[in-house]
Amino acid sequence: MTDAQRKLVLIRHAKSSWPDDADDFDRPLADRGRRDAPEVGRWLRKHAAAIELVLCSPAARARRTWELAAPEIPAEPALKYDDRIYAASARELLAVIHEIPPAVMTAVVVGHNPGLEDLTELLTGEPAELKTAAIALLSSPAEWSEVAESWATDATYAKPRG
Repeated sequence: MTDAQRKLVLIRHAKSSWPDDADDFDRPLADRGRRDAPEVGRWLRKHAAAIELVLCSPAARARRTWELAAPEIPAEPALKYDDRIYAASARELLAVIHEIPPAVMTAVVVGHNPGLEDLTELLTGEPAELKTAAIALLSSPAEWSEVAESWATDATYAKPRG
C-alpha cells in the first residue's frame, strides 16, 4: 500500500431512449442524454482529469456517453470495451476492477444500474443513487486487487446536467 490515492470513477450512462426497433443493448441516447454526457466530461475535467484507463460497457448508450464526455477532459486514457460490464452485478464489476493494472491511479467504469449502485454501496458502505449521467468518484490508498467491501475512504457524487 502507498500513500497515493487511487481514484475509481463510476459513471452511469446518460439518459437513453427506447425506440421500438432497438433491443436493450442497442438503445441510443435520448436528447437529454446527448446534452448531459458532455457535462460529465466537464465535471471530470475539474475533479478527475488524470484518467488513465476507461472500462466501458459495449452497449450503445454507454459507448456514446463516453464518446461525448471524453473530448472534455485533457487526458487521453486507454479505452477498453468490456462485455462483462453490460448487465453486470456488483460482484462481476469487482472482477473487472481487480484486473486494472497496478500502475493505474485513476480509472473509470462506464456502465449500468443496478450494478453500479450496488457496487458503490458495497465499496462505500452507504446506499447510493446513481441516476442517468451520475458519477461516483471513490478513492482509496488500497491496490485495485484489494477493492472489496468498504474499500473507499472517500466518496464524491455528482449529477452533471446539460
